[in-house]
Amino acid sequence: MSDTTLSDLLDIRGDLLRQVSQLGDFQPGSVTTVIRRCGKPNCHCAKPADAGHNPQVQLTQKRNGKTVTRTLPSSAAVRKVEKEIATFRRFQALAHDLVEVNQKICRLRPFEGQEQNTPKKKRWKRSSRKSPTK
Repeated sequence: MSDTTLSDLLDIRGDLLRQVSQLGDFQPGSVTTVIRRCGKPNCHCAKPADAGHNPQVQLTQKRNGKTVTRTLPSSAAVRKVEKEIATFRRFQALAHDLVEVNQKICRLRPFEGQEQNTPKKKRWKRSSRKSPTK
């Protein structure tokens, strides 16, 4: 993309913005499966070799600097959340690309008062030779 013109970059930016607007629902987080032990001494999960109770699927997210975990009640809820997280990852990739394109646009776009193809005038250098004294 090194020889891309300003109009090409503007088209790319428009396409990226269109893709972002069509994403739909998304959220950050991760889905994990945990096996819990109830803590009752007579329960089967208290035995060292036992697998514990049914695995619980959880959504873990950061909110206001704190980690929040929510148990997902069904496999349908798990599929929904996994789809939203995948869409969030797509959003992150598009946002990264959008920033890169905008940086290139900012470098190529002339600033106010700048003429585009005007060569700079060369300044005269003072001679380093000493003039003869009278």
